[in-house]
Amino acid sequence: MNLHQFRFVQEAARRNLNLTETAKALFTSQPGISKAILELEEELGVDIFARHGKRLKRITEPGQQVLKAIEIIMREVGNLKRIGEEFSKQDAGTLSIATTHTQARYVLPAPVAALRKRYPKVAVSLHQGTPEQVARMVLEETAEIGLATESLSGFDDLVTLPCYEWQHVVVLPAQHHLAQVERLTLEQLAAEPLISYHPSFTGRTRIDQAFETKRLKPNVVLEAIDSDVIKTYVRLGLGIGIVAEMAVREDPYLAPGGELVWRPASHLFGQNVARVAFKRGTYLRNFVYTFAELVSDRLSRALITRAMSGDAETYDL
Repeated sequence: MNLHQFRFVQEAARRNLNLTETAKALFTSQPGISKAILELEEELGVDIFARHGKRLKRITEPGQQVLKAIEIIMREVGNLKRIGEEFSKQDAGTLSIATTHTQARYVLPAPVAALRKRYPKVAVSLHQGTPEQVARMVLEETAEIGLATESLSGFDDLVTLPCYEWQHVVVLPAQHHLAQVERLTLEQLAAEPLISYHPSFTGRTRIDQAFETKRLKPNVVLEAIDSDVIKTYVRLGLGIGIVAEMAVREDPYLAPGGELVWRPASHLFGQNVARVAFKRGTYLRNFVYTFAELVSDRLSRALITRAMSGDAETYDL
């Protein structure tokens, strides 16, 4: 048996047993993958996949155990590569980060710049997606670290740590009739056309839950994943916006005398917690720890090491 066989089996499972897609993903041929899997099954003496003709139909019970073992083997192979890279390249390489648009746009620029200053030989690869996609990218080792507000804590194979709290704010045109109200209510917001995030982004679930608790039906006229898009449509008069507080910092339209004003909304929607995530059992290079510390002063190498060893439940903000 060899690593190529393990990789083929693992990727076939990830691609819903579609060998054509598996071959494309691994830049090889479908017959070659089929042959390698059959040879591995023959060597192990069990069928990993049940078949209908030449098509894979499902993963067998022994196949599930084989996949778990392959996952451990491939994870440790990845760890070996990272250990080799760290000690041979002396703090050089690529840091892959998976995150949402809001984090990438408003939170990460300063930490990324600081990391590059400290480790000039480290390149940064930024992958953006939904919180669930962020989790998947970390699990599939497309990224070494993930950062998002929602979904990260729901995966058993991720170690997640809270790093900072933030609140939603309401953004209004400066001439809006609610612009003079310092403490807005849910009833006032429900009576207005609203512009906010897509349901899977940036704490939107808290917004929906707040209205549901009060049995109010908000009039959401536009949803977006981009805070700048939301603010643009507020300026155009489509409605009032609900965005993350990070999105109103240093915005010239929200400066005194600007076209827009904002009001805090933590009393309406509560506090949100952004979390960092690592794949359980992976080896983290020095600059990964450094980057996490730059993202939040509440994170440290000692804390992350303790969490990765199994003590992640005792830490909270």
